[in-house]
Amino acid sequence: MKKNLIIGLILIALIITACGGQATQSPPEDAAPTQAVTQPTPVSTSTIIMTNTTAPATETTVPATEAPATSVSFTKDVMPIFANSCIECHGGKQIKEGLDMRTYDGLIAGSFNGPVLVVGNSADSFLVQQLINGKMPKRGPKLTAGQIKIISDWIDAGALNN
Repeated sequence: MKKNLIIGLILIALIITACGGQATQSPPEDAAPTQAVTQPTPVSTSTIIMTNTTAPATETTVPATEAPATSVSFTKDVMPIFANSCIECHGGKQIKEGLDMRTYDGLIAGSFNGPVLVVGNSADSFLVQQLINGKMPKRGPKLTAGQIKIISDWIDAGALNN
């Protein structure tokens, strides 16, 4: 992901330079150990500001809870949780309440009672509420807080079929 960002910035800089524009570079600022780490803000394509954001790992760290939610994959992260804890009742031997969790399309289709996800809002998603309240899964061990977070992050990031 960083590689794609760097390549994109280089390409934009080349395009602007070729058109007669100038890329502005500001001097890097040293981060103090007590400074908060902030996420980058979108940069207009008409002006590129290159800054050195490299800091020693001992000076600034980002807690794991602040990792971008977009890094959650339905196929690699979410589906294995459903396969281990949900599919026996929602797609294996039976499809309770009409909720088929064997595929992305089945999950997005919802149940007899309607959608189980509110894309972009895990807090309002019926599925997450059932997991947090311990009502699901009814059989077998409950999901861990980490597993629920993975599902919530995926929903908050847009519930992509990735």
